Amino acid sequence: MTKKDIRILTLEQLITELEQLGEAKFRAKQIYHWLWQKSARSFEDMSSLSKDLRAKLKENYTLNPVQIANQQISSDKTIKLGFKLHDDHLVEGVLIPTSKRMTACISSQVGCSLTCKFCATGKLKRQRNLSAGEIYDQVVLLNQQAEDNYHKPLSNIVLMGMGEPLLNYSEVLKGIEKITSEDGLHISSKRITLSTVGIAKMIKKLGDDNVKFNLALSLHAADDEKRSSIMPINDENHLDSLTEAIQYYQEKTNNRITLEYILFKNFNDSEIDAMNLAQFCKKIQAKVNIIEYNPIDNTTFEKANLEQLNKFAKYLTNENVFVSVRQSRGKDIDAACGQLANKNK
Repeated sequence: MTKKDIRILTLEQLITELEQLGEAKFRAKQIYHWLWQKSARSFEDMSSLSKDLRAKLKENYTLNPVQIANQQISSDKTIKLGFKLHDDHLVEGVLIPTSKRMTACISSQVGCSLTCKFCATGKLKRQRNLSAGEIYDQVVLLNQQAEDNYHKPLSNIVLMGMGEPLLNYSEVLKGIEKITSEDGLHISSKRITLSTVGIAKMIKKLGDDNVKFNLALSLHAADDEKRSSIMPINDENHLDSLTEAIQYYQEKTNNRITLEYILFKNFNDSEIDAMNLAQFCKKIQAKVNIIEYNPIDNTTFEKANLEQLNKFAKYLTNENVFVSVRQSRGKDIDAACGQLANKNK
């Protein structure tokens, strides 16, 4: 008999199944508490349950916790973890410590199907989606790293690791619910940012679902020809369709979005590029994170020089666009933006 992953069950389903096993209703609530508040990694961890009940759970269900396969620590104190899943697939997550924040960058898929030209993960095949439990586990394990190494809990979570979150919509939202719920880790939704390459119909669905977390769009070029040349997804989700979707999302949620913009030398760093970006921002009332490019294998892209970056940012500021320049962390261990899976295949 194939055992069922206990973490796919809602509380109501767990109550029903426990009653079928001859257990009282309140036992299901105890188990649920162990799974999502105390982050139990095995049935043996559930010490308030009887040995008989723990044995019954082990006989009928699996828990499938994510394991740490490897760890690298950067010279800037960034920590990259390789996570081993129950079927031996690997994904990566990153802990980014700064003086003000302790940020976990987590993955949503094993590999990726979107083939963005500048991203290491995009060179891998998509193997499968992560489950809500696997998304949740990454946060738990990275928080433990934060506590153990820096004596601080996580302050922020970003879904900017391997994969496209909106192509794993259901499990990503379930995972976020377990992370934010009072019955889970109880981390504020406002501390969570989902980053997408831009899938218009799914951005609208976020609006329909009235999500409370933050949304970031990986833009990287504000004209369709350039964007399609580095991000094939733009062919079916062009800038006009993204504008419409984001406006719809903002009307539904009243959330302002962030545009992520990697600056590439002699590709998207000219004044015309800055002008196009400023015009796009004004349509959707967005702020901009400029990100320095982090090199990966087998590409011809180069990082824009500092003078050009400052000039680009100044143009946007003069156009009343709020701009921040994001400093990359963990480059020496391939943990920076776009580098995940560069070496760990």
